[in-house]
Amino acid sequence: MSEARTKATRAKSVAPVIGRASRQVRERALVLAASNIREHSDKIVAANALDLDRAREAGMSLPLQDRLMLDSARIEAIAQSLEDIAGQEDPLGRVLSGSTISCGLRIEQVTVPIGVVAMIYEARPNVTADAFGLCVRSGNACVLKGGSAARESCLAIVDACRAALEEAGLPVDALQYVDDDAEHTQTAELLGATGLVDVLIPRGGASLIRACVEGAKVPVIETGTGNCHIYVHSSADLAKACAILMNAKTQRVGVCNAAESLLIDRAVARDYLPAILSDLASADVLVHADAETLSVAELVEGESRALVASHVVEANDGDWGREYLALEISVRVVSDVDEAIAHINRYGTGHSEAIVADSYEACEKFLSGVDAAVVYANASTRFTDGGVFGLGAEIGISTQKLHARGPMGASALTTTKFLARGEGQTR
Repeated sequence: MSEARTKATRAKSVAPVIGRASRQVRERALVLAASNIREHSDKIVAANALDLDRAREAGMSLPLQDRLMLDSARIEAIAQSLEDIAGQEDPLGRVLSGSTISCGLRIEQVTVPIGVVAMIYEARPNVTADAFGLCVRSGNACVLKGGSAARESCLAIVDACRAALEEAGLPVDALQYVDDDAEHTQTAELLGATGLVDVLIPRGGASLIRACVEGAKVPVIETGTGNCHIYVHSSADLAKACAILMNAKTQRVGVCNAAESLLIDRAVARDYLPAILSDLASADVLVHADAETLSVAELVEGESRALVASHVVEANDGDWGREYLALEISVRVVSDVDEAIAHINRYGTGHSEAIVADSYEACEKFLSGVDAAVVYANASTRFTDGGVFGLGAEIGISTQKLHARGPMGASALTTTKFLARGEGQTR
């Protein structure tokens, strides 16, 4: 039996144990994991340094290296996240509905664990702890397969978390990590592990997600890529629009909630775009511009003229749907909020979209008309995050509509069952 199936089998065998564990025991495991991660911070940083050395030698891009990197502050954030998850309301055993039917049967719908959650992800070692924490919180066993670029970091975090399970009196087999994957054979094994894996969640780039969705025989929750838009309405305040755009584009470029496209109303394009293009150029952002944006760029005057000219190129059709994950952005002029909504619903990935406007009517039309997991009025798309949304952490940001959408916390890793209590009724 392959490593993936062997470890999925182990997880399956202990899933009922962790699913029946008390809230207090599951919370203790998370607190202990946080403590272990803090205690072994130096070991985890040293392991991460090995991963970073390999990444640099392999020519990994700087934004992806940033995702991979762990330092003492990020390790503290990982530990704090586990404690935040431990302090949340228990997602299990919640009664969602209840009734007594005509024959006297008392029926309740309650939340229960999914069972075995598998996760395939790329060079994001923090995801190892997030997935473990959310699965334990929701009473699930987990099978994790991180990217080879983060191997040493992930294994160090797994050791700390498995030790916490043992200290809390829970089976260590509730956390499995698939390490060996020559030619992606273990990925294929996980995708085909019907009867062992109850749901699989891919988290990473478009190619990884597409491969999992298209190749899986087990149920998949798709966590989508982020072609996120900032739309500047004609009623927008320019200073506010620039601040939101620059945060969404440049605060951290290699993440799925970073802005990749700017739309701006024609009515304010000539007034607003010179300042916006100057800000983007000053931050070394390459602009892929439509014809109207190109014409405005030529009107920039003063010291910014040459800088803007060197940072603006003509967009092609492929730019409107592209997730750059770099200091690049597409810019397009639109006629009004209706055209902006139509453009986003055509080219967006259903992740996070934002309007900047002082018009209440425009904001409400945008909020109701855009089809995405998270839609903002007058705020940066960078807020789309499970921790920021109060979920403690996230196992991913779902861009599909069944059964979860948006940042997924512990409650997204539960399902329901009906409990029917009778007194001898027959039908």
